[in-house]
Amino acid sequence: MVVSGGTHDGIWLNAQQAVDLAAERLQLDEAMHQVLREPKRELIVHFPVRLDGGEVRMFTGFRVHHNLNRGPATGGVRYTKDLDLGLVRALAMVNTWKAALAGIPYGGAMGGVVVNPRELSAGEREGLTRRYATEIAVLLGPDRDVPMPDVNTGSQTMAWMMDTFSMQHGYTVAASVTGKPEAIGGSRGRREATSRGAFRCIAAATRCRDLQLDGARVAIQGFGRVGSSLARMLVGAGARVVAIADDRQAVSNPSGIDVEGAIAWARQRDGVTDMPGTEPMGRIDIFGVECDVFVTAGVQHQIGAEDARRIRARVVAEAANSPTTPEGDAILADRDVLVIPDILCTSGGFLVAYFEWVQDMQAFFWTEAEVNAQLDRHMDDAFAGVLAMSQSHDVDLRGAAMMVAVDRVAEATTRRGLYP
Repeated sequence: MVVSGGTHDGIWLNAQQAVDLAAERLQLDEAMHQVLREPKRELIVHFPVRLDGGEVRMFTGFRVHHNLNRGPATGGVRYTKDLDLGLVRALAMVNTWKAALAGIPYGGAMGGVVVNPRELSAGEREGLTRRYATEIAVLLGPDRDVPMPDVNTGSQTMAWMMDTFSMQHGYTVAASVTGKPEAIGGSRGRREATSRGAFRCIAAATRCRDLQLDGARVAIQGFGRVGSSLARMLVGAGARVVAIADDRQAVSNPSGIDVEGAIAWARQRDGVTDMPGTEPMGRIDIFGVECDVFVTAGVQHQIGAEDARRIRARVVAEAANSPTTPEGDAILADRDVLVIPDILCTSGGFLVAYFEWVQDMQAFFWTEAEVNAQLDRHMDDAFAGVLAMSQSHDVDLRGAAMMVAVDRVAEATTRRGLYP
């Protein structure tokens, strides 16, 4: 039996229930069902870090592997105050489905440290990262577990982790992590990969609803790296961004927001407050904005039941992990809103992480055009596969995506058999 994982146990239970539903629809063997609904292994570490003032502070970190039957594990490293085992388990499981759905030979992992990184200096963050990497090193390696960036981590974090792993082995192991700077083996096209993948899904979804992306009205909840890059791509395709929200406030302009100006303003001011050419509104009011496409690109559980009732879009794109609660999802389904599920919509980042790993293993690097072409091909194939499953089994895209992913992992597990 898996022990309690903390305050996010509900998210973990939701993740398991999604597997249960997919297993029922696929008429999966019960033994296989039980294998896929539990993580393979979990590691909890407690470690000291010496701060700049000389005092020593203890931190708690996690690394969870969900399923490795399709290849080595991969998944993010997250630095947040509310991180716990339940959330890490759920995200590791989601990463298994995301890799399977994208058609890449990975299993799912997730990890991170319970910390508010804003309270640490750059030197303290480096010390914490290197110690965390050392504590979980027993699980890491290009053929075992390949970490990538997540919330409050980035290319510099991955550079520190790669260097730590390499120093412990006595030589550079570029493929030990992904999401690194290009100077040390990172891939071109990485920064906008999640946004590009979401854009391909939105373009396909609007065609399903007989919507023209050129001229479509878009509201974006979450205006960080993914949301802002996606806004730029949508405007480039002729769409009109009519509302933007960050974690504090929202702004709107029915005639269209100057996205380049909005990106510059948000970067300078750390938010959208008082953005020129817009009208302010409450953060949650963005859910009621009249639009054709609603993008959620923040953190988990942003669209609850009340929010789902207020959404006035025909397409909802989940460009974040687990942004919709089960209650909200049921309401959107009842209202015939086409929801592009997170395990499909966010898999562009996973794809380019895989491309980086492939390039590092071969020591042969692609142009950005080659990376983007491969990403587009995989995303288009993934969406088409999910749509076909949706139509053949008369289920929504979320249910179809889970069915495709679970079926692929189940097949790999069956083919490999049980050891010993």
